[in-house]
Amino acid sequence: MIESHIPKSDLPNFSQCKAVVVGDLMLDEYIWGDVGRVSPEAPVPVVRVTEKTYSLGGACNVAANLAGLGCASTVIGLCGHDDAATQLKLQCSENKIHCRFVAVEERPTTRKTRVMSRGQQLMRLDEEVLDGPASDVVQELWDTFVDASKDAGAVVISDYGKGVFCRDFSNRVIDHCRELNIPVLVDPKGGDWERYSGATCITPNTNEFLQVASFTPDNDADLADRANTAIAAFSLESLMVTRGPRGLSLFQRGMQSLHVPTQAQEVFDVSGAGDTVIATLAACLCAGMVLADAARMANFAAGIVVGKLGTKPIYRAELEEALRKRESGTGYKIRDRKGAADMVACWRAEGDEVVFTNGCFDLMHVGHVKILHEAASLGSRLVVGINSDSSVKRLKGKDRPIIPEGERLALMAALECVDLVVAFDDDTPLELISAIKPDILVKGGDYTVETVVGHDLVTKWGGRVAIVPLLDGKSTTSLIERLQRTRR
Repeated sequence: MIESHIPKSDLPNFSQCKAVVVGDLMLDEYIWGDVGRVSPEAPVPVVRVTEKTYSLGGACNVAANLAGLGCASTVIGLCGHDDAATQLKLQCSENKIHCRFVAVEERPTTRKTRVMSRGQQLMRLDEEVLDGPASDVVQELWDTFVDASKDAGAVVISDYGKGVFCRDFSNRVIDHCRELNIPVLVDPKGGDWERYSGATCITPNTNEFLQVASFTPDNDADLADRANTAIAAFSLESLMVTRGPRGLSLFQRGMQSLHVPTQAQEVFDVSGAGDTVIATLAACLCAGMVLADAARMANFAAGIVVGKLGTKPIYRAELEEALRKRESGTGYKIRDRKGAADMVACWRAEGDEVVFTNGCFDLMHVGHVKILHEAASLGSRLVVGINSDSSVKRLKGKDRPIIPEGERLALMAALECVDLVVAFDDDTPLELISAIKPDILVKGGDYTVETVVGHDLVTKWGGRVAIVPLLDGKSTTSLIERLQRTRR
């Protein structure tokens, strides 16, 4: 069955969900630099290092996606006694992930170092051990998992083939989860799926499933036959194949297959998309969604992350934004204070610089548009605070506003340069500014920096205030006076 249904924007409350990820931990390190010459020692470029950055890989990236959606996220795996483990723990802490690492003296933390210059990857250096750990280490890993999974709503096995899932460890994890009625989802590696027998769902991509079953990738009927065979052979409840530009296909025991087309608008980077899929699937199941709806949501989330450069997790706020955009046009930009703060936090995690301005915006005119466009040009995202109807009445008099609050919000949201619109009921936007913490605060030329509400807060946390010149004779008051003269 071909399914084009878009999931609804009312996401479950993931904050009550606990998910455990067990698997191969990885640190992704990026060395950035400039290349200006060839080495005299060998015909290789000389990279002058300017910066080093780090991100989570492997099981840690799955956990980051779960945390980004709002789940209580725990990650379990092996690491070494080295600086890579320290950096990995720091990155997990920054992403609100609970680490349950088992440190092994003679084993390095898996680290992938990419040397980058002018946006191109020059080489990748891998530090890793692929052999399975000793039996006493496996036992410590098992004890850690049993303790962490006591109140879990979902468990993810993130297998990258780095040695964790040896000595039947994955079979023990799955059997334990089945006894406790915990859904266990597997991101597989390699062609040996016996170690995943009994899982709730395995989520291979097309190439990974081809290692297990021979089929024609673009033939849905052939894929369904092989998938159902695999479900029976490995005692699975379901199998979900991610198919890149073809979306994903879900197969459940005794049920009709479901094919969900891709939702990606523009693909920049597919790295990490599989981690997002399995994390979103786990979060949705943990929150009580049926598997088919969870698969739709996972597919939609993957369509967002492939539009990002590099391995980046999904965030609840941006998933909700994308869903609302599909349902309500530009109305998705209208948020309450908490929703705005969540969205801004998501943007900031992506490195965006947030600009804020505010006003009544009663009778939108060209002067407003000029200020808004100039404000938007100062940063990456523009948030506009709009006085509520009751606030406008207190400030402007009982005959104002002329345009009601809902219409003013909708008109503002329709402007392409505006990314978020928030109504506030106070006489000033001070509490809203405190909630979203903009990097740049903008007001028109009838203000000075010192008279702008919130200027002290913004400068205190390292932001700045910008004053945009006004257009002479362009104001709501002058527009009302012209209309009144016209009526006489």
